[in-house]
Amino acid sequence: MTVKLDTVIAREKLKPRREPYWHRLDSGCMLGFRKMATGSIGSWVARYRNAETGERPKQALGEFSDRPPSERFSAAKEAADAWFSHLGRGGSSEIVTVKAACSNYADHILATKGEERAEDVRARYRRWVDPEPIAKIALPKLTRRHIETWRKKLAATPVIVNPHAAEKNRVERPRSASSLNRDMASLRAALNYAYDLAQVSNDLAWRVALRAVENAGTAREVYLDLPQRKTLITASPTDLAQFLRGLARLPLRPGALAALTVGRFESRLDVLTVGKDKAGRDRKLKLPKDTADFFRELAKDKPPTALLFTRADGKAWTKDDWKKPIKLAAAKVGLPADTVALALRHSAITDLVTGGLDLLTVAQLSGTSVAMIERHYGHLRADHAAAALATLAL
Repeated sequence: MTVKLDTVIAREKLKPRREPYWHRLDSGCMLGFRKMATGSIGSWVARYRNAETGERPKQALGEFSDRPPSERFSAAKEAADAWFSHLGRGGSSEIVTVKAACSNYADHILATKGEERAEDVRARYRRWVDPEPIAKIALPKLTRRHIETWRKKLAATPVIVNPHAAEKNRVERPRSASSLNRDMASLRAALNYAYDLAQVSNDLAWRVALRAVENAGTAREVYLDLPQRKTLITASPTDLAQFLRGLARLPLRPGALAALTVGRFESRLDVLTVGKDKAGRDRKLKLPKDTADFFRELAKDKPPTALLFTRADGKAWTKDDWKKPIKLAAAKVGLPADTVALALRHSAITDLVTGGLDLLTVAQLSGTSVAMIERHYGHLRADHAAAALATLAL
């Protein structure tokens, strides 16, 4: 039996009971109102009947307590219609929370891109999603306000530069726009994946609220010319100097260089296969003779699984291990205070671009996109082009 629920007076006359009162919206589509106690505002629920299977899934819609009583029926009907439309398009009736959506996406990454990439997104979810109220929200109930609240809190949370150090030695800095973009991208990817799986009917909650900050990435300001790079290497401890020589010879990210094993270098062909990198896939670099000889010496008498670059104690390099020694070496020889490992990559890319190498090849060597190279280094090519045009003057 259906009842009238579209007026406040009609709902106030209903007796409290556990079973919802049902209002028929369309064939197989029911909107329910549950009133558990006298004086309560009540909650809304939708029920759908699948004509083919006979199944009758339900979806809790909430109380809509943020709306005036006279608007709650319309708000509940709108939410129910969206859910009915979702099911009618073949969408899932399974109730998936934001946390579950993130877990599902991490499993998808594990199956398609491997454990390392999956663990990276899992770590971001553990830090920035799982402990937050947004984690428990079911996707159909997720709103733009929920996402914006989460984003504002994340943007205001400082970044711990050296999280593995003792607590008294940890350093915090304000979260940069690029850091915010990286963490938002993980959540956005999980929600988009849930949308693709038809676990939510639309992406209105996050389409704008999780939009990346434009022009967040800024070019590395510190450029070291060849003499400065040599000076930095000379001033560094032996193990760090070897690592910096590798960075000076190839435009790799420090983490990618630190992860290289002996098996990644094909000595017979002078080819290095770079694996761990943001590019997400292996890429092969044909090395010039001097650089190949450098890697041959590093690989000498080591098994294929051994790291090419290690600290003096034989352990792997991490960003927390090279940051302070580089700062000390730079200060010793009067280099800029903000000299970091990535300055060597920036310097190498700068030299390749100003040397006339086409941007596609520079991007392939660097493990990044042509768009990124153009954004940060395109002005260097403009200067190069102007100089070339000058030669045409009569």
